[in-house]
Amino acid sequence: MTCVIALKAGGIVHMGADSLGSNLYTKRARVDPKIYRVGDFMFGFTTSFRMGQLLGHAFKAPDRDPRVATEKFMSTVFIDAVRECLKTGGFAKKENETEEGGNFLVAYEGRIFNIDSDYQVGESVLPYETVGCGQDIAMGSMYTSAASAMSPTERIDIALKAAGEFSCGVGAPFIQMQSVGLQ
Repeated sequence: MTCVIALKAGGIVHMGADSLGSNLYTKRARVDPKIYRVGDFMFGFTTSFRMGQLLGHAFKAPDRDPRVATEKFMSTVFIDAVRECLKTGGFAKKENETEEGGNFLVAYEGRIFNIDSDYQVGESVLPYETVGCGQDIAMGSMYTSAASAMSPTERIDIALKAAGEFSCGVGAPFIQMQSVGLQ
């Protein structure tokens, strides 16, 4: 289920998501969003609405010591806070001493991070990223619209519509949100 798209433009990260809850047999458009802003962070999630609810309502955003590089902070202090939130909320799984969460995007300091289920922190060289079952369709749309004069909002809207047209797990209504700009 899901398509979440993040796009960097002018020091701001624009994020869009669909609203469908689906198991690929049944579907429901949901009121609760797939994007949340928590302090300086913006989350766009796939995997589970429960995980998203925990990130949006229970996550305690840690402060970054300015002497610590953003990459190090995201891979350590930030991820430790995410792991604790998901464990406390009963979402994280542990099997054979391997801990697992879910997949989501994080906008922080004008950058886009892709958090995988093993808690790895990825950052693409591209100015956009997608997650969810509609991600390949959305990536193609974002690629083909890169040289256009469309606004970030228009590009995300078209990519979400394309994913909704061709992926069984993506559906309207579509929402968008912007991160806090760089200081």
